[in-house]
Amino acid sequence: MQGFGGFLVLMGAGSFVLHYMDMEFRLLGWVDNWGVGVGNGIRVAMIVVGGILWYLGKNSEAKEAPPA
Repeated sequence: MQGFGGFLVLMGAGSFVLHYMDMEFRLLGWVDNWGVGVGNGIRVAMIVVGGILWYLGKNSEAKEAPPA
């Protein structure tokens, strides 16, 4: 889950930066179909949800690891 969360954060943040450089990831080319505001909302949601998944995955891995 941590890997998927990190992927979402990376794609959301990268898409946010690339959008202002008039570029976009092919995978996320659809996010501006409903307008720039909705597209930015989707990008921010990807960053937030990815951060939550990454944090939850990090905590679950720490609980499952045997004590050293």
